[in-house]
Amino acid sequence: MTMSTVEEIEQAAERLAPSDFDRLASWVSARYHDFWKRQMDGDAAAGILDFLFTEAAAERQAGSLHDWPSDKE
Repeated sequence: MTMSTVEEIEQAAERLAPSDFDRLASWVSARYHDFWKRQMDGDAAAGILDFLFTEAAAERQAGSLHDWPSDKE
């Protein structure tokens, strides 16, 4: 049986045994992490994230740069 829609996959996931669902959740999480990392690497290589370095340098120069998460929050 080929599942071609998210709805079909969701319905099939609902029928999984807990151990199989855990295995599926781990797989989805790893795939999402890989997707996110590739996206971030691509954005960094394209210079899309350069503004973050600029902002951090300005905050450092102003003396307002702090670690995150801040202990003050």
